[in-house]
Amino acid sequence: MRFASLGSGSRGNATLIETSDTRLLLDCGFPARELEKRLKPFDLAPDSLDGILVTHEHQDHIRGVGVLARRFGLPVWLTHGTLRSRRLGVMPDVRIIHGHRTSFCIGDLRVTAYPVPHDALEPVQFVFETSDVRFGVLTDVGVVTPHIVRMLTNCTALLLECNHDRKMLVNGPYPPSLQRRVGGSLGHLSNHQAARLLVQVEHPGLKRLVVGHVSEKNNTPGLAREALVSAVPDIDGRLTLTCQDQVSDWFEA
Repeated sequence: MRFASLGSGSRGNATLIETSDTRLLLDCGFPARELEKRLKPFDLAPDSLDGILVTHEHQDHIRGVGVLARRFGLPVWLTHGTLRSRRLGVMPDVRIIHGHRTSFCIGDLRVTAYPVPHDALEPVQFVFETSDVRFGVLTDVGVVTPHIVRMLTNCTALLLECNHDRKMLVNGPYPPSLQRRVGGSLGHLSNHQAARLLVQVEHPGLKRLVVGHVSEKNNTPGLAREALVSAVPDIDGRLTLTCQDQVSDWFEA
């Protein structure tokens, strides 16, 4: 399995996940035409996708989902709550997923959705597995729960949110109401929270840590890296940060 970030941040998020038999898009917070541009460095077109998985209904995660699904006839996996938000329009092939039920298969990928605390109707995050790899994703979450820790244990690769530095958030440009939302229990993970989670799930088999959803106004890549490396010094050589405006290289899970 391998994966790549097509962009990560408050202006749009999308992650490409691929095995020898299956190619999926996790979220699409970019307009469909922009998503097509971001696929070009990989020599891929949207019609090569086997489907789209959606974490929740915020625009930076769903902006292009409905258009892509309709234009290319792609199935979309999402929770009932996300569908009930009515923000994606009519889609040709809707697959309802449940964050409290057993995992399901898409091609040769086993997919497990798990619930997370975020200010959306029924948000979930995902773990993707094949016979020998386990790729966990955690973004858009306000607090780390024991269930999240259990879900991300024994991952071989992890995409982890480091949204904000607490001091930058308090002293930054956001009004107090938005500061409370971002830093609250239904908001986003701070660098410190992400570092504490990393301590709990770090193990010798974790080969790759990719950091996502880094705020452009309330964080810096340097602060995110510093927090993680201070908590787990050995992670430095396995750590990569994504950015908003550039696609990443492929990461092996």
